[in-house]
Amino acid sequence: MRPGLCIGDRATFSRVIRPSEVVPRLFADARVMDPMPHVLASACMIGLFEWACVEQIAPFYEAGEGSLGTGFEMTHVAPTPPGLTVTVETEIEQIDGKFIWFRVRGHDGQDMIGQGRHQRAVVQWDRFNTRVAGKLEAA
Repeated sequence: MRPGLCIGDRATFSRVIRPSEVVPRLFADARVMDPMPHVLASACMIGLFEWACVEQIAPFYEAGEGSLGTGFEMTHVAPTPPGLTVTVETEIEQIDGKFIWFRVRGHDGQDMIGQGRHQRAVVQWDRFNTRVAGKLEAA
């Protein structure tokens, strides 16, 4: 990572929730979820929180570098139907070597929908991809 990322740095990221991001659409073959409400799936909320964190730190990546989510401590407390805009607030809470912890909070214009902490690990893509290829070969 390039220098400049500091504890306490904040950012915001917004996105309109799509119909494909609701609970019954989370897994196409999960018929048991068909009758569930058409509201933002928790997994999609967590993914949106991850995306917001990546947007905040991406300007500090060095060539061939990126990050992966490695820790999640979150609550999802209010439903969000498709069409509403979720704004995610991120704050760098801790930097420990290759690990970066964020405070995250999402709001849909009416309610705070979720909050918590998220950890990302900064990685070199070539080394990571080599490891994944080895795992696939071993399988």
